[in-house]
Amino acid sequence: MDHTHAPRFAARLNAFRIGAAAYWPGKNTITTADLLQRAATAGLNAADLNYPDHFVDDSPGDLSRVLDDSGMALNGMAMRYYTDPAYKLGAFTHPEARVRRAAIDETRRGLDVLSEMGGSLMTLWMGQDGFDYSFQMDYGAAWDRTIEAMAEIADHNPAIDIALEYKPNEPRAFALMPDAATTLLAIREIGRKNTGVTLDFAHVLYADEMPAFAAVLVARQSRILGVHLNDGYGKWDNGLMVGAVHPVQTVELLVQLERLGYGGAIYFDTFPDHSGLDPVEEARTNIEVVTRLRAIAHGLVDNADLQSAIMRQDAPVAMRLVQAALLS
Repeated sequence: MDHTHAPRFAARLNAFRIGAAAYWPGKNTITTADLLQRAATAGLNAADLNYPDHFVDDSPGDLSRVLDDSGMALNGMAMRYYTDPAYKLGAFTHPEARVRRAAIDETRRGLDVLSEMGGSLMTLWMGQDGFDYSFQMDYGAAWDRTIEAMAEIADHNPAIDIALEYKPNEPRAFALMPDAATTLLAIREIGRKNTGVTLDFAHVLYADEMPAFAAVLVARQSRILGVHLNDGYGKWDNGLMVGAVHPVQTVELLVQLERLGYGGAIYFDTFPDHSGLDPVEEARTNIEVVTRLRAIAHGLVDNADLQSAIMRQDAPVAMRLVQAALLS
């Protein structure tokens, strides 16, 4: 992560529907353009769009103009299969071939829209592709279908990067790609250069992983294409504000990202909806906190005393140095 330049910050656009009646009095339909304009007031300078749901009322050209007018860059797009009830039993792993084909074709259309808008990053979170019961899924067949589908999608436009975002479960009880290692195994089998991983901080905690360690594994075997910052208690996807529970682990991840040279956007995948928080103030808080934590991380990247303590696995010294930087 290049500390010398301010990063691009994006956030969950749908959160900006909170308080719509008060923010847009008398407006019956809230469009994606409306959400983008409100998000810009929080200081966000990038955006991720969901396909197909963010394009129901707005054309790609309309959204490109709104992004330009709002001073926001298109970070990328994410496929959302949950909008179609047909995908409840899976998208790429659905037992019916016609449904699997529909999911692949919809993803290809999303890639075409992304290309039309000048974007180059598509994120796939396959929440529906999993199982709930023993004896419900042919695991080998489901894995094969997923690898074949993702290879076809990666080949559709090699100029676009395909980022796999893993999560242990939800909505299914078990996800087919629940953690870093399984996702990296899949990427190796897909065998395409335009693939990589999106690390979601709360998902990583939920997978019982250490975020900085996951980042190192991904960077060794593939590429970190996206970073979603948030926080949680590790039991499910809480989507809390950055640093609310795990500030030390967040700083360690930021240190590791700077060492790895990550230069992509920071996306706040947080859920002010759960508490009815003001989404603009919540986003502003995330930006302010991450800006501070990035400065702390930058100061620790080349800290010789910290590196020496790490080499000795001297946790007391390391904690004193990190806590001093956090609490100064």
